[in-house]
Amino acid sequence: MLDAFPEIKTLRSQADQAIGFRDALGKQRADNDAEIIRLENEDATLRLVAGLIRSLADAEVKEGIEAVTKLQTEGLQEIFFDQNLSLEAEVTEERGKVAVNLLTVDATSDDYEIKDDPLETMGGAVATVESVLLRVIVILRRQMRPVLLLDETLSAVAKGYIERMAGFLTTLCSRLDMDILAVTHDPLLIDAAQKAYVIEATPNGVVFKERR
Repeated sequence: MLDAFPEIKTLRSQADQAIGFRDALGKQRADNDAEIIRLENEDATLRLVAGLIRSLADAEVKEGIEAVTKLQTEGLQEIFFDQNLSLEAEVTEERGKVAVNLLTVDATSDDYEIKDDPLETMGGAVATVESVLLRVIVILRRQMRPVLLLDETLSAVAKGYIERMAGFLTTLCSRLDMDILAVTHDPLLIDAAQKAYVIEATPNGVVFKERR
């Protein structure tokens, strides 16, 4: 019957193709809708995970900053006993990255307070002490071997403070179960050491001798 009406046969074929194309498009749309839902759920999950990571990072940064400022302030006040020094941290965030700027505060004078980089306003002694204590904190936070090496590191610390510096480091070693190996010419540091060696020149070469 359809052979007698070729136009109808052509139209039926075209209709069948259109139905098949429609069904394929319908399936593709359903698949796309499912993929969109999956991606939206994944995006929501990633946002939650990113928020959690940021919260954990912020908590770790805050905890680390508190540890740094506490130990630094304790050390500064113990060593520079005749000054009112402390450490403050300024935390800023730019483009999703946290930046921490450590500032030394000198409130010794009743008239004004200095808050700046110690090298700019307070000399090398304060910066040296802060540097040593920062290294101690890094060793502890990174769970590295608890040994601090100092090679003439404290030469900028004046003699009026070096004995207190030595005492503070000794207390720190005892409190944190930490060892310090220091190379120095300062007799006050040598006297404060639990074990000290001196280098002596002999006809047979240089030798180490235990001082006590």
